[in-house]
Amino acid sequence: MSEAAYVAVDWGTSSFRLWLIDRAGNVLGERRSHEGMTAAAKPGFAAVLQSHLEAVGAAHELPVIICGMAGARQGWVEAGYVDTPAQLADILAHAVPVPGQHRDIRILPGIAQRDRKAPDVMRGEETQLLGVLGMDAAGEAVICMPGTHSKWVKTKGATVERFATFMTGELFDAISRQTILSHAVAGADESDDIDAFKSAVAAAFETPANAANLLFQVRSGQLLYGDKPSSAREKISGTLIGLELAAGLAGEIPKAGITLVASGRLQMLYQLAFETVSVPVRSIGAEDAVRRGLSMAAQAIWNV
Repeated sequence: MSEAAYVAVDWGTSSFRLWLIDRAGNVLGERRSHEGMTAAAKPGFAAVLQSHLEAVGAAHELPVIICGMAGARQGWVEAGYVDTPAQLADILAHAVPVPGQHRDIRILPGIAQRDRKAPDVMRGEETQLLGVLGMDAAGEAVICMPGTHSKWVKTKGATVERFATFMTGELFDAISRQTILSHAVAGADESDDIDAFKSAVAAAFETPANAANLLFQVRSGQLLYGDKPSSAREKISGTLIGLELAAGLAGEIPKAGITLVASGRLQMLYQLAFETVSVPVRSIGAEDAVRRGLSMAAQAIWNV
């Protein structure tokens, strides 16, 4: 059996993922929980981490590399930001040690865009970018990273030049729960109305200024034509994603297409959305990307 070389942790706002990894990058053990930054603050980050380390049998001396919200101001230890244009290698150079621990624990910083006209921050996604691009990347790329707060990133080589955050996932949750459209989606089953989703994407992409009207049509279409709740849900989703694509692309389709970093249902929806507006896309699993990025960081910091 391979010997573990380090522990990699993706610590989000509401989720915790840990991998025990050997020198070849193979996963020897894994833990997942809902003990994200918010939940971990009460028992303490050190206690939460230690419980998972014990569960996978991590040796006392194994180092731990962490990305995500554990490095936020409200997290375990603030890891700060590397400013754009940010070289991915600089993220590794600015990893912050966690003081007072018996093992070497480092938290990776995020990236900040200190532009008064377009201020922005990311934390966690920079590690996915490292896993997607590596530190020897060449050429230009546009990378879409969907989620509660979707990121669109423009890179040149292994440098993050600019990025923009879109609150697409959070807006979907708020609109479908806290507005009149909550009635439209009430009782929606698990079935996907692909046609409704694609037509909503196209409409929002073509006329983003009509967004508020397009969203209300979800309700009126149900009242007047009996649209199903599942169709209403897909129309809301398609409208918001279509708006995101319109802003992210800004009328310009990259020659190399879009690199999509996503998993599960989001991966499927965004692939459909890009196909609907005729934008070529290559897809990479979000979890694979963050694990590769954490492994690159561990290898660079500890030569493991």
